[in-house]
Amino acid sequence: MPIDNQIEPPQSFMAVNITPGRDRPTAPQEVVLARYEHCEDMACVLTEHAQTLVFKDNFTESEVLTRCHQGLLDDASDFNEKESRWVIFRLAEMLGWEPPTFE
Repeated sequence: MPIDNQIEPPQSFMAVNITPGRDRPTAPQEVVLARYEHCEDMACVLTEHAQTLVFKDNFTESEVLTRCHQGLLDDASDFNEKESRWVIFRLAEMLGWEPPTFE
């Protein structure tokens, strides 16, 4: 069944859904697209919050990204580890901040 959606997830997000050694996502296209939209929406929502923490609460950009990442990893969050990292990298990209380094 074809999908009538014109949105194409970027390669960086597709990599989140591909098991090493494979070349296809582990989930159906509809699921990958829905997860991408969910993650992109979260990155957009976090932009204003992140800017407020830097300018009003005097956190460093790195501290803000770390705090947001921890929030996304919370048990009540709807994001897995790979998705939460992608959201934080996307957030940093949107804000023009240095992306974090995850260990």
